[in-house]
Amino acid sequence: MYILKDVIKKYKLIKSYNYYHMSISTIAKKLSTAAIAATVIVLGIGAVAQATVLTFDDIAPVSYFDLIPNGYGGFNWNNFYYVNGTNTAVSLTGYDNGRVSGDYVGFNGGGAPAVVSGSIFDLNSAYLTAAWNSGFSVTVEGFKSGASLYSKTVVVNTTQPILVNFDYFGIDELKFKAFAVQQDYRTHFVLDNFTFNEKATSVPEPTLLPALLAIATVSAGSVLRRKQLKQS
Repeated sequence: MYILKDVIKKYKLIKSYNYYHMSISTIAKKLSTAAIAATVIVLGIGAVAQATVLTFDDIAPVSYFDLIPNGYGGFNWNNFYYVNGTNTAVSLTGYDNGRVSGDYVGFNGGGAPAVVSGSIFDLNSAYLTAAWNSGFSVTVEGFKSGASLYSKTVVVNTTQPILVNFDYFGIDELKFKAFAVQQDYRTHFVLDNFTFNEKATSVPEPTLLPALLAIATVSAGSVLRRKQLKQS
């Protein structure tokens, strides 16, 4: 009889011991999962930014064309104008055909280089069209603090706008330069739906990942030790 009681007692002790360690293991797994999730969330902060589209339709309306004012979209505009593409003076040209939304588009004055500058931003995309003559090239260069980080060249035509996906990250200046082989070409290009992120993405450096995981692991260990002390 006493032997049976001893067996039952030992069985209960073993079962309690296994349950305790299973609980600790379960808690550890949950804490590890939470730690990893927290790290991913921290690393993901700033990865998503709200995109803004400049259509040039929300500047003061003009019958023909005028300078894009500094401050539009938060930028300084050097040698950039906006024009009413529905004006009869530019009907069936790239100013008209290059309209992606609304009536207005931007263009480079005199076919000369033009600059957009401001605080740090990401250039996502824009539509480019040739204004008068097809077949010339437009180079768009992205800078940060005077250093060239990106450059892309596209060939434009007058019949339809071309969507250019730039994906220029963390820049503060854009330089647009048009050039053609033919000397008599007018290298005016049309710009519409200039899409950018107002703030550059801010992601922690990769070297922070081990530190974040270490902190999460230490925190999980502290919780487990407190759990063990309470059980004892």
